[in-house]
Amino acid sequence: MSSFKVACIQVNAGNDMDANIQAAATLACDARAAGAQLVLMPENVSMMEWGRKNIVGKAMPESEHKALAAFRELARETRLWLHCGSLAVLLEDGQVANRTYFLDPRGDVVAHYDKIHMFDVDLDNGESYRESSTFKPGADAVVVGTPWGKLGLSICYDVRFPHLYRGLAKAGADFLAVPAAFTRTTGRAHWHVLLRARAIETGCYVFAPAQCGEHIGGRQTFGHALIVSPWGTVLADGGEQPGFVLAEVDPAEVAAARRKVPSLTHDRLYAGLA
Repeated sequence: MSSFKVACIQVNAGNDMDANIQAAATLACDARAAGAQLVLMPENVSMMEWGRKNIVGKAMPESEHKALAAFRELARETRLWLHCGSLAVLLEDGQVANRTYFLDPRGDVVAHYDKIHMFDVDLDNGESYRESSTFKPGADAVVVGTPWGKLGLSICYDVRFPHLYRGLAKAGADFLAVPAAFTRTTGRAHWHVLLRARAIETGCYVFAPAQCGEHIGGRQTFGHALIVSPWGTVLADGGEQPGFVLAEVDPAEVAAARRKVPSLTHDRLYAGLA
């Protein structure tokens, strides 16, 4: 398959959905003008709200979600393959999914994925997060086709669970999407290491759009949207300001990395672990 250009967007979203949609759409158009054929947006791209009541109150059903409608139109207008980061989607049972949508250049939804792993932690600096109190975790791993190969879907905290990515790679993924709103504290310690490790372990390209800066409720996100090669090389790093990163992606590098280290074919079953 031929090479193509991919862009990962970095934003500083707030709790004004219309403003967030406009900011992300503008960056997507700029990335398209720079040659991007596939554009990926970060987690919570349409809303970085604080508190369960506020998040649930602003979540929308899929059929009425203004961000999804806007991004579908954006994909049609720009003829982009567009990964919509993640949106807060109100489910029929009243719960909320943290959901990725993947759109083709006609603006059609070709796949969606609900974040599986919930970020429930207490950090040493006093920050506390309980995603499971607001979001319903997904149950299904998802791999979706593109003109250049297959894309495995995930969101943020999923990156700490390497078996998910190994499974995506074994299901045919050539590329891995990791849209995130990584905290500044954990990002400084782990972001680059984790994303490079997921690339190396699977022989996949990793595309990781990100939130950056300070948000409502005092939350701080790390930024550093990354594009990582199958050999673990960082091809582009977005730093800590809004914008986008762009890189040329050669699908042949996936096969080349896996020939050098064919670990996906070397799994064995283990005994003796309780």
